[in-house]
Amino acid sequence: MIGAWHVLALAHRTGARVFQASTSEVYGDPLEHPQAESYRGHVNPIGPRSCYDEGKRCAETLCFAYHREHRVEIRIGRLFNSYGPRLRPGDGRVVSNFIVQALRNEPLTVYGSGQQTRSFCYVDDTIEAIWRLMDSEVEGPLNIGSPVEHTVLELAELVLRLTGSRSKLEFRALPADDPHRRCPDISRTRRHLQWEPHVSLEDGLRETIVHLRRELMVNA
Repeated sequence: MIGAWHVLALAHRTGARVFQASTSEVYGDPLEHPQAESYRGHVNPIGPRSCYDEGKRCAETLCFAYHREHRVEIRIGRLFNSYGPRLRPGDGRVVSNFIVQALRNEPLTVYGSGQQTRSFCYVDDTIEAIWRLMDSEVEGPLNIGSPVEHTVLELAELVLRLTGSRSKLEFRALPADDPHRRCPDISRTRRHLQWEPHVSLEDGLRETIVHLRRELMVNA
């Protein structure tokens, strides 16, 4: 939040346009599916995930306050599980976690039953949407993500197949406030940016596996 405030203050002084990389986490564990930008979310403000969720929600509020009060140009994109090469091993994301565990032939950690869903957007598609948003006249927020929904279990099984790993699945208790379904409604993004993702999850995972395999060899 302090960083966002300083960036907005600088933009006010210099006339710069600000991009706020927001997140699907602003919707919390959503009661609306798929999630449209008009949905205000279902967030536990004091839960274990709340610092990130509420921090992003507050940053959006601050962006619009500067836009209304000081006419700062803002663009807000709500990113849904962007992934791809340059992910770091151990960063805590489900894609990198599964790939690293598979490459090391360690059990893949699946929380709950694995039937909770996520939407995964390859980095090239994400960047294309951000570029178009910054070049548009739309403040946002706009959802940036894939409308194709996958269960966590499907992701784990796909990672095992693509890596050829001998890893097994290890099921653990679902963390508090973990979203049960997560998938964007991108109709506004399609309309305003003429954008939708093109890279399939399988193709994106192949590129990500190549990158993380190289990273693990370097860090071995």
